[in-house]
Amino acid sequence: MKMSMGRVGRHLLGLAVAGLTLATGGAAFAELGQPKPWEYTLQESGSPVMDNIVWFHNFLFVLITLITLFVLALLVVVVVKFNARANPVPSRTTHNTLIEVAWTLVPVLILVGISVPSFRLLFLELDVPKADITIKATGKQWYWSYAYPDNGKFEFDSLMAQDKQPRLLGVDNEMVVPVNKVIRVQVTGADVIHAFALPAFGVKIDAIPGRLNETWFKATKTGMFYGQCSELCGKDHAFMPIAIRVVNDQEFASWVETAKKKFASGGTSTYASAAGPTQ
Repeated sequence: MKMSMGRVGRHLLGLAVAGLTLATGGAAFAELGQPKPWEYTLQESGSPVMDNIVWFHNFLFVLITLITLFVLALLVVVVVKFNARANPVPSRTTHNTLIEVAWTLVPVLILVGISVPSFRLLFLELDVPKADITIKATGKQWYWSYAYPDNGKFEFDSLMAQDKQPRLLGVDNEMVVPVNKVIRVQVTGADVIHAFALPAFGVKIDAIPGRLNETWFKATKTGMFYGQCSELCGKDHAFMPIAIRVVNDQEFASWVETAKKKFASGGTSTYASAAGPTQ
């Protein structure tokens, strides 16, 4: 028995150390704009829209927690105060005007309190401000094509690169945008319904064939930001990443000049990666 308990203790200690190592390692290797190990919160915000989404999420979390604790307290009071031992002769009260008015008005007031920031957030997401740059993103099976009509009308494909990190998110050609500029993204699909989703920017919109949807973001931090197609679009749906590189104005201007030459032919792929993302 002693040996058995000793082994159990050593196993528990090993699991604790491993968990701590993974947690600290995850924090150490965590980067902006991508998922990280042991993540249980929303991705760190990289745009004003995501700032509002994070605030609204935290507001609802606090509100729901308070409601849950209040209901739990009421249940405890009922169990303790109104059981058969404490009340051998039960009350025969059938109506209580004050309580009935309260349990009708209080939920209504709570919902109104939730609706105000909710509608404000929806308006912020859907009302596209005056754009500094417009980019057209076309979802294809199973990669994205990006066109820059405001910067020379060049277009290029962005396919998953198996030799790049982070795994399943790295691409051969990233979308490049300048920091602190309003980017309008026009989204459509070339074959089936896809979805353009960037968690750190608070962006998610369907790419529908024959329809042009619009969304926007304003990146407030430089760096790499990753997303994925979030609409089931076929067998390689899981291998259709989105990578956006946010740079300063000078770097963006330099990249545009390079891209004009690199993608001057205007010929983009109409087929999935020859490398085979699922291999």
